[in-house]
Amino acid sequence: MKPSPPTPAIVYTYANCGTCRRATLWLRAQGVPFTEKPIRETPPAPAELRSMLRHQGGVVRKLFNTSGRDYRALGLGEKLAALSEGEALALLAGNGNLVRRPFLLGADFGLVGFDETAWAQTLGRTG
Repeated sequence: MKPSPPTPAIVYTYANCGTCRRATLWLRAQGVPFTEKPIRETPPAPAELRSMLRHQGGVVRKLFNTSGRDYRALGLGEKLAALSEGEALALLAGNGNLVRRPFLLGADFGLVGFDETAWAQTLGRTG
């Protein structure tokens, strides 16, 4: 019986983000199968956010694009600590601008932001 092909990872990106473009180029160069989704139009679903949160050690702040305009406009720097996990994930699921990108989620890993060394280590690639 043939082994099943690996499930492609999902990477959420923003088209105008240079870091996102570098990340997808790197994934292609490394031969990593992935499906790309536009983060603003289709933010990660709550289940994906919960999975990513587990991969980020339960630190909700790591999922937020803290340098983004929407984050600042909503005053989340001051409010985030007071939000429940459910409230924070609902905000993220409802507004892709709030999600840190690129957002790469696989069956057994989750990475936010592009750090080539960390991605290579996690994905078993040379970088």
